[in-house]
Amino acid sequence: MTSLLASPEASVEGATPSAPIQRIGILGGTFDPPHVGHLWLAILAADAIELDRVLFMPAAQPPHKGGRIVTNAADRLLMTRLAVAGDDTFDITIIEMERPGPSYTIDSVIELQRTYGTDASLYLLMAADSLAQIDTWRQPDELLDRIEWVVGPRPGSPAPDRPAVEQRFGERAARIHLLEGPSLDVSSTQIRRRVAAGQAIRYLVPRGVEELITDRGLYRRG
Repeated sequence: MTSLLASPEASVEGATPSAPIQRIGILGGTFDPPHVGHLWLAILAADAIELDRVLFMPAAQPPHKGGRIVTNAADRLLMTRLAVAGDDTFDITIIEMERPGPSYTIDSVIELQRTYGTDASLYLLMAADSLAQIDTWRQPDELLDRIEWVVGPRPGSPAPDRPAVEQRFGERAARIHLLEGPSLDVSSTQIRRRVAAGQAIRYLVPRGVEELITDRGLYRRG
């Protein structure tokens, strides 16, 4: 297998050497399935902090899903590809799909920083519920030292409290950007339940994702 560290283009689908990228957002997740909430968070962040591109980073073995059965990696990767298709701002990095073991964000960030070197500024995108659980992540303090965070709103989760963030992270809290804007009340769990119940998911996911779920019978009971 060719090393993903040879160049940025090796691990990013659709990247071209003639269009260097300077400001890159990274949005990791299980994407089981990817939905309009993921896309909205990505474009909200891109607009707010002027990102050139957002990389969707599907996790091969998400470490925070407990005992829940996760859809196989190949289907989740394909759904993510379909979700980002047609938007030049979005792309995919497959580094977590090709690395064995649990998909820890700190490991992926280190690998991406080696890949891009000093040619790009990387930003980690997350929703407010992820920030609230950040101390369950591996090495969150080192993660913040390495990469700035961009935190978007999430329905059902309170907006991050800036004084609390500053108390937890001190001066490094300046590296955490809290976004304002509308949020979409949609979740992958909700979508899986609707599919299992035979209910419509159109407009909750991109059309290509909906068609793949139907064609492959994903999330059906039994």
